[in-house]
Amino acid sequence: MSASEHWDVVVVGAGPAGSSAARAAAERGRRVLLLDAARFPRYKTCGGGLVGVSLGLLPPAALAAVETRATTASFALRGGPVRRVRTTRPFLALARREVLDQALVDAAVEAGAVFRDHVRVTRIAETADGVRLLAGGVELLAGSVVGADGSSGVVGRHVGVTIARSDLGLEVELAGTGADWAQRIHLDWGRDPGTYGWVFPKADRLTVGVIQRKGEGAATRAYLARLLDGLGLADRERLHDSGHLTRWREPGSPVRRGRVLVAGDAAGLLEPWTREGISFALRSGLAAGAAAAEDDLAAYGDLVARELEPEQRAGARLLRVFERAPALAHLAVTRTGPGARRFVRISRGEADLRLRHR
Repeated sequence: MSASEHWDVVVVGAGPAGSSAARAAAERGRRVLLLDAARFPRYKTCGGGLVGVSLGLLPPAALAAVETRATTASFALRGGPVRRVRTTRPFLALARREVLDQALVDAAVEAGAVFRDHVRVTRIAETADGVRLLAGGVELLAGSVVGADGSSGVVGRHVGVTIARSDLGLEVELAGTGADWAQRIHLDWGRDPGTYGWVFPKADRLTVGVIQRKGEGAATRAYLARLLDGLGLADRERLHDSGHLTRWREPGSPVRRGRVLVAGDAAGLLEPWTREGISFALRSGLAAGAAAAEDDLAAYGDLVARELEPEQRAGARLLRVFERAPALAHLAVTRTGPGARRFVRISRGEADLRLRHR
C-alpha cells in the first residue's frame, strides 16, 4: 500500500508518555504526528499525584495544572485509626488528569507537533521504507513510532510487551473538598494482600480510589464502598465513577521492536508497590521521543534497563513484603521518624525506592 502521509515520528497515545515523546521529538526539529483515540480533553482514571520527579519534567505551562500541594498525609491500616504525618513544605502535587494531559498536548503542539484526537490506530507493520500505520482510515508512513496507547494498546502488542501482573483500580470523583482535606492526602492499607486505597484532594473535588489484583472485582468494589463509608464520604455527590487496569512488565520485557518503541503504560512501566506511573511515563516518553528524533533507538532500551527497571525491581520487592506484612509499612511510616522522612523524600523526588539519593 502507498502512504498518503509521511512523518518522521508518529506517536500513538496522548497521555503523559505520548505527549512528552511528541514534544521531545518536535523540539529536535522532527515532523511529528501525535494521535489519540479519545476526544480531548478526556477523563482518565488516575489519582493525579505528581511526585517531585514528575514536577521536574513538566514543561512550565503544564505546572498550572497543579491544583493542590499536600503538606499532610494520613494513614490507616484496614480502615482503623488514622495517623498523620505533617510537613512544613509540600511533598506531593495533585492535578486532574484531563487538565494535565491537555496541558501536555498543548506543550507538544507548541513545540511543533501536529495533534489529532478521536483517531484510532488499527494496524501497524514495519516495511523496508519505514513503519506503516492505518489510523482513522488514513495510511501513514513513519520513520519511527512511539507507542504510548495504554496497557492494552495495539503498539504494545506489536512490540511484544510481556506483563508480570495486572491490577484493577476503581475510582470515584466526589464533589467538594472541605477544610480537613485542603492539603491532606489519605492512604489506607487494605485487608487483602497488596491492596490500598487513597483520597487525593483537588481544587473542588476529592479523588477516592482503591487498587487490587485483577480478577477480584467484587472484593475491589466492596473495598471502595468500605473506604468511602469509613471516611464519611459515601453520601457525597459523585462526578465520575470509573475503573482502569494497571499492568507492569516482566523484567527484561522488550520496549522496542525494530523502529517501534513503547513508553509509559504501553511498556508496562510503573512502580509496582504504589503503582505510581506518571513519573515513569514522563521519563520514558521524553527518552523515547529523543531516541526517535536522533535515530538512536537502542539508547532508549539502554535507559530503561539502566534507570527505570531497577526502580521497578525495587518496587516489586517492596510489594512482596507489603503483601505479607502491611502492618510493617504502616508502622514504619507512622511510628518512626526515619520512615516518615523516607516517605516524604521519595514523594518529593529526593530519593527513590532503592534508597538512593537523587
